[in-house]
Amino acid sequence: MTTPPLLQTPLTRLTGIDHPIVQTGMGWVAGARLVCATAQAGALGILAASTMTLDEMQRQIIEVQERTDRPFGVNLRADAGDAALRVDVLIKRKVKVASFALAPRRDLIERLKEHDIVVIPSIGAVRHAEKVAAWGADAVMVQGGEGGGHTGAVPTSILVPSVVDAVDIPVIAAGGFHDGRGLAAALAYGAVGVGMGTRFLLTSDSAVPESIKQRYLDFGLDGTVVTTKADGMPHRLLRTEFIERLEHQSGLRRLLPTIRRSLEFKTLSGMTWPQMARDALSMKKASGRSWAQMTLAANTPMMIKAGLVDGDTEAGMLASGQVVGMIDDLPSCEDLVDRIVRDAAEHLRAAARHLIG
Repeated sequence: MTTPPLLQTPLTRLTGIDHPIVQTGMGWVAGARLVCATAQAGALGILAASTMTLDEMQRQIIEVQERTDRPFGVNLRADAGDAALRVDVLIKRKVKVASFALAPRRDLIERLKEHDIVVIPSIGAVRHAEKVAAWGADAVMVQGGEGGGHTGAVPTSILVPSVVDAVDIPVIAAGGFHDGRGLAAALAYGAVGVGMGTRFLLTSDSAVPESIKQRYLDFGLDGTVVTTKADGMPHRLLRTEFIERLEHQSGLRRLLPTIRRSLEFKTLSGMTWPQMARDALSMKKASGRSWAQMTLAANTPMMIKAGLVDGDTEAGMLASGQVVGMIDDLPSCEDLVDRIVRDAAEHLRAAARHLIG
């Protein structure tokens, strides 16, 4: 039995979900299985389409819609060469939410909103939130430095209130959340809900190999590291033996594996060399990376796949938030959402009692 909607916020009203919790769009992790389980639990599941071909994205969307009638979202790369085609798919399939890892173009936002699709970009700075808010985004997800994957240096506890003060649209807090206390704290900061990646990765509904989940559970609060050696941008990862070696490798020693992984990704994605070149140019323009960083960026999809899909920690990397050190179990999405919502409601009631008393 699903939890009754104890905490209604602008996020639940905007998206039609029961609980102000978002399962973020983690590449290679957030497929139809996890998204369906999250949606059925009353939270917002986000399908990670950035590591899928266009055809695979369509198949995954259809699978989710065949398995649940609850709202869900799809995460897109705003700088992808086929971003407009992917937006067309979301419109055709009547997906509820479009999520973006980078600020989407104004024309993409306008087209999605014309078809009543809720647009929620993920941002890491106040200025980015102000930009997408001015372009018509419905809400923003703000990830602080504690979050996994590509991340910034400003802690969630500082970044979230600063964005809440800067924009007039709902703000979802991400980076360091895993329980009801965190949800209660986020609401107190002025956010309308929380986004969680690592916590949903570590559920029984996640398709990540069980051996890899157990490895995550073995790490403490000091078990992650932020490195630029993976793809030229700050990336929070588990501090595995592979990452420790990567940290000390020269650029020349990383060159051949980078070329090999680029070829693997080309084969997997079905992209032609001209398409990959156009994507690279678009990504460079959007992110401001140097060509050296762009070369490293070719590593990321296949290195993440090696760890999270193939279970090979000797050749792959495992993105993780610092919150991994607070997690010690693998509940179902339903059980996880249930206890977070109930605990958050109790913590808020307790805080109110203390205030009145």
